[in-house]
Amino acid sequence: MSNVEQYTSRMRDSDRKVRIHLSAFDRLKFLITLTIVYFTLAWALMADNPLLGFTDAINEVGSSRPWLFVLAGIEIIRQIHFLIAEFAAPYHGGWQKYFAFTDRLVHKISDWNRYRLSRAIKVLIWIALLSVVLGAVYNQPPVQALFLAPKALWSALPILGQLLFAVVFIVIQFVALFWFLSRGGVDVYFPDDIKTRFSDVWGQDHVLARIRENLMFLEKPEEIEKYGGYVPGGILLWGPPGTGKTLMAESMAGESGKPFVFVDPGAFNAMFIGIGVLKVKGLFRKLRKLSLRYGGVVAFFDEADSLGNRGLAPSGGQGRFTSEVFGSSCHGGNYLSQDAANLITRDKFVMGGAAGGGGGGMGTLQALLTEMSGLKKPRGFFNRIVRRTLGMRPKQPPKYRILTVMATNMPEALDEALLRPGRIDRMYRVGYPSKPGRVRTYQGYFDKVSHSLTAEEIDKLATITPYATGATIKDTINEGLINAIRNGRTSITWVDVIKAKQLKELGPPEDVEYIERERHAVAIHEACHGVMAHVMRRHMMIDLATIEKGSDYLGMVASIPPDDQFTRWRTEYEADILVSLASLSGERLFFAGDNSSGVSGDLESATTIASFMEGHWGMGSTVSSHASNKRFELGSPGGKGKPGDNAQKELRNALSDRIEDNLATLLQRSEEILQSNRSKVLALAHALEVHRTLAGDDVAAVIDCVKGPIVDGTPYADSKVIAALEEYHTAAVIAHKNHSTPNLPLTDISSFITTI
Repeated sequence: MSNVEQYTSRMRDSDRKVRIHLSAFDRLKFLITLTIVYFTLAWALMADNPLLGFTDAINEVGSSRPWLFVLAGIEIIRQIHFLIAEFAAPYHGGWQKYFAFTDRLVHKISDWNRYRLSRAIKVLIWIALLSVVLGAVYNQPPVQALFLAPKALWSALPILGQLLFAVVFIVIQFVALFWFLSRGGVDVYFPDDIKTRFSDVWGQDHVLARIRENLMFLEKPEEIEKYGGYVPGGILLWGPPGTGKTLMAESMAGESGKPFVFVDPGAFNAMFIGIGVLKVKGLFRKLRKLSLRYGGVVAFFDEADSLGNRGLAPSGGQGRFTSEVFGSSCHGGNYLSQDAANLITRDKFVMGGAAGGGGGGMGTLQALLTEMSGLKKPRGFFNRIVRRTLGMRPKQPPKYRILTVMATNMPEALDEALLRPGRIDRMYRVGYPSKPGRVRTYQGYFDKVSHSLTAEEIDKLATITPYATGATIKDTINEGLINAIRNGRTSITWVDVIKAKQLKELGPPEDVEYIERERHAVAIHEACHGVMAHVMRRHMMIDLATIEKGSDYLGMVASIPPDDQFTRWRTEYEADILVSLASLSGERLFFAGDNSSGVSGDLESATTIASFMEGHWGMGSTVSSHASNKRFELGSPGGKGKPGDNAQKELRNALSDRIEDNLATLLQRSEEILQSNRSKVLALAHALEVHRTLAGDDVAAVIDCVKGPIVDGTPYADSKVIAALEEYHTAAVIAHKNHSTPNLPLTDISSFITTI
């Protein structure tokens, strides 16, 4: 037998046996009104005759106007009737059966007409009571006294006018202040002002194809509405900075020939609470007017994450942006159930920026959500106020063609209610351009300047800049043009672009000079990285190598992926670790077991990769995920927070041991590879000491002993050259131990070229 208490619904009016109980106000309101009228009439008599006392005035009103007592008696009898009907079911039932025919007749009238009649009757009753009171005040018949009321109002106008002026003046001050504060932050560009078209947006063709569809429905809404659908009214463009989100929105306005309303990220920031709400309402009032005038309008909210969030977003709201967490190798976690995906991702996002109350303060985001919800509001003062006052239904508003476009690089900071269908119907990721997109972007910007680059060089430039956006490509070409002008030319060459790329990626080198033994040590360090990367790593290619000191590095070997690859494999990560460990094993190999502190960053990178391989990616000796073990404290009998629980410590120690074993094995392997390629390391170190910075092709040319674009690596194939490099290296090692200067100058291989 169930112990659950049965729930009883609230009784319907048709099921009641007695009348609904009246509140105290409803029971006394008419008696109170008649009492006020009675004493007002007595006060009028006393005002006309100062000798008349209060008691005499009360008696005189009662004798001269007995109808007041009649009305009061009728109201008392009515309330007694209601009171009995509220407690006596037979009385109420009999009344409903034999005497409630008037209610049945009244309810045959429509609700709208019954409301009009009741409102008219109430107005007439109040006018009648007012005429009685005015008749007593002016000693005139009630009807005639009613017509004397305007005269009394006119005589009081000077005082009322002063009061009204004071009130209006104060109101105008507040209205002007709030109107002034609610201006700004919104710029309107009309169709002729916008020159951008889709042809000006390069490298994002897959997104533009979808956007064209949105514009088609904006221009021809009947194409979808005639089949029962609706025009998508909101688009979210999200992705890294500089990928062209703002340019896309501008091109949408240019292609559609509609006004473009740009909403500044700080448009809704205000000092006073409520200003943001006024700005939102003013914005959408403007959008509706522009939509009716031009047949549509495009509203663009840049940096939409500034709108904020009403609180910590629930974990489920971030599911659509979790590809960064799961990776993209097997379409993220979309094969999981929603509960499982939420469980995994709930701890992955930092919601510090999303916990505010909205970018514009209290109520701003809520006002924006309300305006975007598509609620149809009647337009115009006459339509909303006058027609309703006259008892006429307001006309329905027209269909507004408003396309809302938002852009952000922090989609997880947006409120979930903002992203629901009906407000934001489509969400497009504007990511880094693919290689064909980068080629097209380079071609577009190169066409605007004079240059001598071939199609092959542009293709190669797109290859060596895998994460270049439209903004970075434009900036690189501009920097190349500056470099050309600095050298007295107006046409950009390949060397100009490469130097511009190096400047943008590395920054200007510091104006410092290494002492000879340190220069050689840095060159050996970077040469070990370069040789290991060239020999062992195939998923990356060397972009450049340098020993010029920067702001936070002594030298570096930068690599880039030759192709747009979206998956990574264990052998590739092992190659990355080998490249990182090459500095430590190389310094110990070339400097008799000694090594510098410069390997700290390399060891950190190697350890991080090894940790993920062993504990997260299933590329180690175990299969379980360390992240899950840590989250659920696997092996702990007491659960989280249990005093004396050593499960986490044991897990960390076991993981650390496996990581150390893996790194030690790879370190030994790294030393063996460098030992077998010793001559290549010395050759690359020498080239770096001579040229300071080498492009990737020149690094490969030195290692392979072939001719490169700038550096000729063929002399390094000569055994005499290698012997000379060994001799100089030995002198540098002795200087390193003695903290002195090498007793040999840097080897000049030009003297060997003529003898080869």
